[in-house]
Amino acid sequence: MSLQLEIVTPHGKVYDETVESVVMPTTSGEVGIMTGHIPLLTEIQPGDIAVTKEGGVDHLAVSKGFAQCIGDKVSILAENAISEDDIDVNEVEAAMLRAQSALKNAKEMSEEEINMLETTVQYASIQQLLKKKK
Repeated sequence: MSLQLEIVTPHGKVYDETVESVVMPTTSGEVGIMTGHIPLLTEIQPGDIAVTKEGGVDHLAVSKGFAQCIGDKVSILAENAISEDDIDVNEVEAAMLRAQSALKNAKEMSEEEINMLETTVQYASIQQLLKKKK
């Protein structure tokens, strides 16, 4: 038995495959989804999505968003998502440095802008960790 997993960002579809299971980071902790899971709507937090399929496990870095599980379909809508194979370490480090630098000068920023920069740092950290695991 299998699931259809779809991960979409504002930039387009990042992942669309038939899988055996998905483990994703939610605001309530990690949630594993397999065929026959009860319907679910949950908030995703920045982290590692582990996708088990025939032939192994894929890992994707994801920023915040939402996931919906209905029947044998899992849909994840996230601000950003990238597979570990597509991560560019130099680009990630540069983005992290820019965000950290901006956070140091956060006196004149709104809470929303600060939260966005903190999410950028978290997402970059997840990408770095995934690349180091590989």
